[in-house]
Amino acid sequence: MAVQISPSILSADFARLAEAAAAVPNADWLHVDVMDNHFVPNLTLGLPVVESLLKATSLPLDCHLMIEDPDRWAPAYAEAGAGSVTIHAEAAKTPVRTLRQIRSAGARAGFALNPATPVEPYEDLIGEVDMLLLMTVEPGFGGQKFLDVVLPKIRRARALIERHGGQIWLQVDGGVAAETIERCAEAGADVFVAGNAVYGAADPARAVDALRELAAKA
Repeated sequence: MAVQISPSILSADFARLAEAAAAVPNADWLHVDVMDNHFVPNLTLGLPVVESLLKATSLPLDCHLMIEDPDRWAPAYAEAGAGSVTIHAEAAKTPVRTLRQIRSAGARAGFALNPATPVEPYEDLIGEVDMLLLMTVEPGFGGQKFLDVVLPKIRRARALIERHGGQIWLQVDGGVAAETIERCAEAGADVFVAGNAVYGAADPARAVDALRELAAKA
């Protein structure tokens, strides 16, 4: 599994997003948390900001939609040029159709699960996704403590992916830092969202390299 690091601009200065993107040229993705203050108790940014950010960076955008009606809005993010668009199992009412619309618009289709949401009921959807995202904190806010309780689920998800034989990425998001990334990698994750661990560092690019090296050890 190739390690990929996706710095989250949720932890960056929202008034300087273009600079935040430029600070991590060695990242694989730029993670964009879209929150609507309904599905999660926080309000961040939406499609207009994503469209502007696409013009300001060459990094592919990894758009994580923590919103109430992803079936309505997700395809537009893919059509705008996002490289990956992730919807939540807990919010999507027509996940198969929406995942297929994301793919048909040219983006990778991601499917996210909150910490308490089991992965097994969604096994039949594995063939519809390019990435499975397991939240390792409760969604809504950056800077939360990593939830070790999710580690067994990461292992089960990796086993499920291996059983189906697909080239599906397994992403973790929440509390990923130098102290936790190796455990996530050992459990089977290969794409890592890191917010404070990158943008809270004096040198964000060096932090990306350090996280990549730690994950690669697993």
